Amino acid sequence: MKKISISVIMMVILLFFGSQILTESKSILASVSFSINIWKNNIFPSLFPFFVLSELLINYGLVEFLSELFKPVMNHLFKVKGVCAFIFIMSIISGIPSNAKYIRELYLNGDIDSNEASKMLMFTHFSNPLFILGTVSILFLNNKEVGILILICHYITNIIIGILFRNYCPTNEKVSKISLKRAIINMHNKRISNNSSFGTILTNSLINAINTLLLVLGVVTFFLVITTIIDHNINLNSYYQSILNGILEMTQGLKYISELDIPLKIKSIISTMIISFGGLSGHMQVMGILSDTDIKYLPFLTARIIHALISSLLIYFLFDFWVYML
Repeated sequence: MKKISISVIMMVILLFFGSQILTESKSILASVSFSINIWKNNIFPSLFPFFVLSELLINYGLVEFLSELFKPVMNHLFKVKGVCAFIFIMSIISGIPSNAKYIRELYLNGDIDSNEASKMLMFTHFSNPLFILGTVSILFLNNKEVGILILICHYITNIIIGILFRNYCPTNEKVSKISLKRAIINMHNKRISNNSSFGTILTNSLINAINTLLLVLGVVTFFLVITTIIDHNINLNSYYQSILNGILEMTQGLKYISELDIPLKIKSIISTMIISFGGLSGHMQVMGILSDTDIKYLPFLTARIIHALISSLLIYFLFDFWVYML
Protein backbone atom coordinates (compact mmCIF):
# COMPACT_ATOMS: atom_id res chain seq x y z
CA MET A 1 0.00 0.00 0.00
CA LYS A 2 2.83 2.36 0.88
CA LYS A 3 4.53 1.75 -2.48
CA ILE A 4 1.26 2.43 -4.30
CA SER A 5 0.86 5.72 -2.42
CA ILE A 6 4.38 6.76 -3.42
CA SER A 7 3.61 5.96 -7.06
CA VAL A 8 0.41 8.04 -6.92
CA ILE A 9 2.22 10.98 -5.29
CA MET A 10 4.99 10.86 -7.89
CA MET A 11 2.46 10.82 -10.72
CA VAL A 12 0.57 13.78 -9.23
CA ILE A 13 3.82 15.75 -8.91
CA LEU A 14 4.84 14.94 -12.48
CA LEU A 15 1.42 15.90 -13.84
CA PHE A 16 1.58 19.15 -11.86
CA PHE A 17 4.97 20.02 -13.35
CA GLY A 18 3.69 19.05 -16.79
CA SER A 19 0.72 21.41 -16.45
CA GLN A 20 3.04 24.18 -15.28
CA ILE A 21 5.26 23.72 -18.33
CA LEU A 22 2.18 24.16 -20.54
CA THR A 23 0.64 27.12 -18.65
CA GLU A 24 3.91 28.95 -17.89
CA SER A 25 5.57 28.18 -21.22
CA LYS A 26 7.01 31.68 -21.63
CA SER A 27 8.85 31.57 -18.29
CA ILE A 28 9.93 27.98 -18.88
CA LEU A 29 11.37 28.83 -22.29
CA ALA A 30 13.23 31.76 -20.74
CA SER A 31 14.74 29.41 -18.14
CA VAL A 32 15.79 26.90 -20.78
CA SER A 33 17.35 29.69 -22.83
CA PHE A 34 19.18 30.95 -19.72
CA SER A 35 20.55 27.46 -18.97
CA ILE A 36 21.78 27.02 -22.55
CA ASN A 37 23.53 30.40 -22.36
CA ILE A 38 25.21 29.43 -19.08
CA TRP A 39 26.34 26.14 -20.61
CA LYS A 40 27.47 27.73 -23.87
CA ASN A 41 29.25 30.75 -22.38
CA ASN A 42 30.65 29.35 -19.11
CA ILE A 43 30.41 25.60 -18.58
CA PHE A 44 31.42 24.26 -22.01
CA PRO A 45 34.41 26.60 -22.65
CA SER A 46 35.83 26.11 -19.14
CA LEU A 47 35.37 22.33 -18.85
CA PHE A 48 35.62 20.85 -22.35
CA PRO A 49 39.40 21.38 -22.80
CA PHE A 50 40.13 19.91 -19.37
CA PHE A 51 37.86 16.90 -19.91
CA VAL A 52 39.64 16.01 -23.14
CA LEU A 53 43.10 16.80 -21.78
CA SER A 54 42.57 14.79 -18.59
CA GLU A 55 41.89 11.54 -20.47
CA LEU A 56 44.96 12.09 -22.65
CA LEU A 57 47.10 12.78 -19.57
CA ILE A 58 45.78 9.67 -17.79
CA ASN A 59 46.52 7.49 -20.80
CA TYR A 60 50.03 8.89 -21.17
CA GLY A 61 51.14 8.51 -17.56
CA LEU A 62 50.66 11.81 -15.72
CA VAL A 63 48.87 9.97 -12.90
CA GLU A 64 51.90 7.74 -12.34
CA PHE A 65 54.25 10.74 -12.57
CA LEU A 66 52.35 12.84 -10.01
CA SER A 67 51.79 9.81 -7.81
CA GLU A 68 55.50 9.39 -7.29
CA LEU A 69 56.22 13.08 -6.70
CA PHE A 70 53.27 13.87 -4.41
CA LYS A 71 52.97 10.54 -2.60
CA PRO A 72 54.40 11.82 0.74
CA VAL A 73 52.25 14.97 0.70
CA MET A 74 48.99 13.18 -0.14
CA ASN A 75 49.69 10.39 2.35
CA HIS A 76 50.79 12.50 5.33
CA LEU A 77 48.25 15.31 4.83
CA PHE A 78 45.14 13.43 3.69
CA LYS A 79 46.10 9.73 4.11
CA VAL A 80 45.28 8.89 0.49
CA LYS A 81 47.32 7.30 -2.31
CA GLY A 82 49.76 9.32 -4.37
CA VAL A 83 47.61 8.82 -7.50
CA CYS A 84 45.00 11.06 -5.86
CA ALA A 85 47.32 14.02 -6.46
CA PHE A 86 46.14 14.01 -10.08
CA ILE A 87 42.51 14.39 -8.98
CA PHE A 88 43.36 17.11 -6.47
CA ILE A 89 45.49 19.22 -8.83
CA MET A 90 43.23 18.88 -11.89
CA SER A 91 40.14 19.67 -9.78
CA ILE A 92 41.71 22.93 -8.57
CA ILE A 93 42.43 23.97 -12.15
CA SER A 94 39.19 22.93 -13.85
CA GLY A 95 36.56 23.03 -11.09
CA ILE A 96 33.35 21.07 -10.48
CA PRO A 97 31.98 18.65 -11.62
CA SER A 98 35.27 17.64 -13.25
CA ASN A 99 36.48 16.17 -9.94
CA ALA A 100 33.77 13.50 -10.24
CA LYS A 101 34.92 12.70 -13.78
CA TYR A 102 38.58 12.34 -12.73
CA ILE A 103 37.61 10.20 -9.73
CA ARG A 104 35.46 7.98 -11.95
CA GLU A 105 38.28 7.48 -14.47
CA LEU A 106 40.82 6.48 -11.83
CA TYR A 107 38.26 4.25 -10.13
CA LEU A 108 37.38 2.43 -13.37
CA ASN A 109 41.11 2.06 -14.13
CA GLY A 110 41.58 0.35 -10.76
CA ASP A 111 43.91 3.03 -9.37
CA ILE A 112 41.61 3.73 -6.40
CA ASP A 113 38.83 1.75 -4.72
CA SER A 114 35.30 2.95 -3.86
CA ASN A 115 36.25 4.10 -0.35
CA GLU A 116 39.18 6.15 -1.63
CA ALA A 117 36.99 7.57 -4.38
CA SER A 118 34.27 8.56 -1.87
CA LYS A 119 36.90 10.20 0.31
CA MET A 120 38.45 12.17 -2.58
CA LEU A 121 35.00 13.35 -3.61
CA MET A 122 34.65 15.03 -0.22
CA PHE A 123 37.51 17.53 -0.52
CA THR A 124 38.00 18.11 -4.25
CA HIS A 125 34.86 20.22 -4.68
CA PHE A 126 36.66 23.24 -6.16
CA SER A 127 34.57 25.74 -8.08
CA ASN A 128 36.25 26.89 -11.29
CA PRO A 129 38.59 29.82 -10.44
CA LEU A 130 37.56 31.69 -13.59
CA PHE A 131 33.90 31.37 -12.56
CA ILE A 132 34.57 32.87 -9.12
CA LEU A 133 36.99 35.59 -10.27
CA GLY A 134 35.04 36.43 -13.41
CA THR A 135 31.34 35.68 -13.19
CA VAL A 136 30.84 35.93 -9.42
CA SER A 137 33.22 38.73 -8.47
CA ILE A 138 32.98 41.01 -11.52
CA LEU A 139 29.62 40.26 -13.14
CA PHE A 140 27.55 39.54 -10.00
CA LEU A 141 29.24 41.30 -7.05
CA ASN A 142 31.11 43.93 -9.08
CA ASN A 143 34.12 43.63 -6.76
CA LYS A 144 37.24 41.74 -7.83
CA GLU A 145 38.90 41.92 -4.40
CA VAL A 146 35.95 40.23 -2.71
CA GLY A 147 36.05 37.55 -5.41
CA ILE A 148 39.64 36.75 -4.46
CA LEU A 149 38.63 36.39 -0.80
CA ILE A 150 35.76 34.07 -1.76
CA LEU A 151 38.16 31.97 -3.85
CA ILE A 152 40.69 31.69 -1.01
CA CYS A 153 38.09 30.77 1.63
CA HIS A 154 36.40 28.29 -0.70
CA TYR A 155 39.69 26.55 -1.54
CA ILE A 156 41.15 26.58 1.98
CA THR A 157 37.99 24.98 3.39
CA ASN A 158 38.41 22.05 0.99
CA ILE A 159 41.87 21.44 2.44
CA ILE A 160 40.46 21.74 5.98
CA ILE A 161 37.81 19.11 5.14
CA GLY A 162 40.50 16.82 3.71
CA ILE A 163 42.45 17.09 6.96
CA LEU A 164 39.35 16.68 9.15
CA PHE A 165 38.43 13.44 7.36
CA ARG A 166 41.98 12.15 6.86
CA ASN A 167 41.25 9.13 9.08
CA TYR A 168 38.17 8.20 7.04
CA CYS A 169 39.23 5.06 5.14
CA PRO A 170 42.98 5.82 5.45
CA THR A 171 45.32 4.34 2.85
CA ASN A 172 47.92 1.72 3.66
CA GLU A 173 50.22 2.74 0.82
CA LYS A 174 53.90 2.55 1.67
CA VAL A 175 55.61 5.93 1.45
CA SER A 176 59.14 5.92 0.05
CA LYS A 177 61.60 8.68 -0.78
CA ILE A 178 60.65 10.80 -3.79
CA SER A 179 62.49 9.87 -6.99
CA LEU A 180 62.13 11.99 -10.14
CA LYS A 181 63.81 9.23 -12.13
CA ARG A 182 61.29 6.66 -10.89
CA ALA A 183 58.43 9.08 -11.66
CA ILE A 184 59.62 9.45 -15.26
CA ILE A 185 60.10 5.70 -15.66
CA ASN A 186 56.59 5.00 -14.30
CA MET A 187 55.16 7.57 -16.71
CA HIS A 188 57.07 6.01 -19.60
CA ASN A 189 55.93 2.49 -18.69
CA LYS A 190 52.31 3.64 -18.65
CA ARG A 191 52.67 5.17 -22.12
CA ILE A 192 54.25 2.12 -23.74
CA SER A 193 51.73 -0.22 -22.07
CA ASN A 194 48.90 1.63 -23.80
CA ASN A 195 47.89 -0.40 -26.84
CA SER A 196 45.52 2.22 -28.30
CA SER A 197 46.67 4.72 -30.91
CA PHE A 198 46.64 8.45 -30.20
CA GLY A 199 43.74 8.89 -32.63
CA THR A 200 41.63 6.32 -30.78
CA ILE A 201 42.41 7.83 -27.39
CA LEU A 202 41.61 11.34 -28.65
CA THR A 203 38.34 10.22 -30.24
CA ASN A 204 37.22 8.48 -27.04
CA SER A 205 38.22 11.54 -25.02
CA LEU A 206 36.13 13.83 -27.24
CA ILE A 207 33.09 11.54 -27.10
CA ASN A 208 33.29 11.13 -23.31
CA ALA A 209 33.77 14.87 -22.78
CA ILE A 210 30.77 15.81 -24.93
CA ASN A 211 28.54 13.16 -23.33
CA THR A 212 29.45 14.39 -19.84
CA LEU A 213 28.86 18.03 -20.78
CA LEU A 214 25.49 17.20 -22.32
CA LEU A 215 24.56 15.50 -19.03
CA VAL A 216 25.58 18.69 -17.20
CA LEU A 217 23.45 20.79 -19.58
CA GLY A 218 20.43 18.53 -19.01
CA VAL A 219 20.74 18.67 -15.22
CA VAL A 220 21.21 22.46 -15.14
CA THR A 221 18.19 22.96 -17.43
CA PHE A 222 16.04 20.60 -15.36
CA PHE A 223 16.78 22.42 -12.11
CA LEU A 224 16.29 25.86 -13.64
CA VAL A 225 12.86 24.76 -14.85
CA ILE A 226 12.07 23.44 -11.34
CA THR A 227 13.13 26.73 -9.72
CA THR A 228 10.99 28.69 -12.20
CA ILE A 229 7.92 26.59 -11.35
CA ILE A 230 8.57 26.96 -7.61
CA ASP A 231 9.00 30.74 -7.95
CA HIS A 232 5.63 30.98 -9.68
CA ASN A 233 3.79 28.91 -7.08
CA ILE A 234 5.40 29.81 -3.74
CA ASN A 235 5.08 33.39 -2.56
CA LEU A 236 8.46 34.15 -0.99
CA ASN A 237 10.21 37.47 -0.57
CA SER A 238 13.22 38.08 -2.81
CA TYR A 239 15.71 37.21 -0.04
CA TYR A 240 14.38 33.71 0.68
CA GLN A 241 13.62 33.13 -2.98
CA SER A 242 17.27 33.82 -3.87
CA ILE A 243 18.54 31.41 -1.22
CA LEU A 244 16.10 28.70 -2.32
CA ASN A 245 17.17 29.14 -5.94
CA GLY A 246 20.82 28.93 -4.87
CA ILE A 247 20.20 25.67 -3.01
CA LEU A 248 18.59 24.22 -6.13
CA GLU A 249 20.80 25.74 -8.87
CA MET A 250 23.98 27.60 -7.98
CA THR A 251 24.40 30.08 -10.85
CA GLN A 252 20.84 31.38 -10.86
CA GLY A 253 20.91 31.70 -7.06
CA LEU A 254 24.14 33.70 -7.19
CA LYS A 255 22.63 36.00 -9.80
CA TYR A 256 19.56 36.67 -7.63
CA ILE A 257 21.70 37.19 -4.51
CA SER A 258 23.72 39.87 -6.34
CA GLU A 259 20.50 41.77 -7.13
CA LEU A 260 19.36 41.97 -3.49
CA ASP A 261 19.48 45.29 -1.65
CA ILE A 262 21.73 44.04 1.15
CA PRO A 263 25.32 44.86 2.23
CA LEU A 264 28.18 43.44 0.16
CA LYS A 265 29.43 41.47 3.16
CA ILE A 266 26.11 39.60 3.46
CA LYS A 267 26.06 38.99 -0.31
CA SER A 268 29.59 37.57 -0.09
CA ILE A 269 28.74 35.27 2.83
CA ILE A 270 25.64 33.86 1.15
CA SER A 271 27.41 33.56 -2.23
CA THR A 272 30.29 31.65 -0.64
CA MET A 273 27.85 29.34 1.12
CA ILE A 274 26.04 28.61 -2.16
CA ILE A 275 29.29 28.05 -4.10
CA SER A 276 30.66 25.69 -1.45
CA PHE A 277 27.42 23.70 -1.24
CA GLY A 278 27.26 23.55 -5.04
CA GLY A 279 23.48 23.46 -5.40
CA LEU A 280 21.40 20.32 -5.80
CA SER A 281 21.94 20.71 -9.53
CA GLY A 282 25.69 20.27 -8.98
CA HIS A 283 25.05 17.29 -6.71
CA MET A 284 22.89 15.71 -9.42
CA GLN A 285 25.69 16.25 -11.96
CA VAL A 286 28.12 14.41 -9.68
CA MET A 287 25.64 11.58 -9.12
CA GLY A 288 25.02 11.34 -12.87
CA ILE A 289 28.74 11.09 -13.67
CA LEU A 290 29.26 8.43 -10.96
CA SER A 291 26.02 6.54 -11.66
CA ASP A 292 27.79 3.46 -13.02
CA THR A 293 29.98 3.09 -9.91
CA ASP A 294 29.39 2.24 -6.24
CA ILE A 295 31.02 5.46 -4.99
CA LYS A 296 29.06 6.81 -2.00
CA TYR A 297 27.12 10.08 -2.18
CA LEU A 298 26.42 10.63 1.55
CA PRO A 299 30.05 11.54 2.48
CA PHE A 300 30.02 14.09 -0.36
CA LEU A 301 26.76 15.63 0.90
CA THR A 302 28.09 15.77 4.46
CA ALA A 303 31.29 17.46 3.29
CA ARG A 304 29.34 20.05 1.26
CA ILE A 305 27.28 21.09 4.29
CA ILE A 306 30.47 21.44 6.35
CA HIS A 307 32.14 23.23 3.42
CA ALA A 308 29.30 25.77 3.21
CA LEU A 309 29.41 26.46 6.96
CA ILE A 310 33.19 26.82 7.36
CA SER A 311 33.78 28.87 4.20
CA SER A 312 30.96 31.32 5.02
CA LEU A 313 32.30 31.71 8.58
CA LEU A 314 35.74 32.49 7.17
CA ILE A 315 34.21 35.20 4.98
CA TYR A 316 32.32 36.59 7.98
CA PHE A 317 35.46 36.94 10.10
CA LEU A 318 37.90 37.98 7.34
CA PHE A 319 35.73 40.29 5.21
CA ASP A 320 36.24 43.57 7.14
CA PHE A 321 39.97 42.97 7.53
CA TRP A 322 40.35 42.03 3.86
CA VAL A 323 38.48 45.08 2.59
CA TYR A 324 40.42 47.36 4.98
CA MET A 325 43.78 45.95 3.84
CA LEU A 326 42.88 46.43 0.16
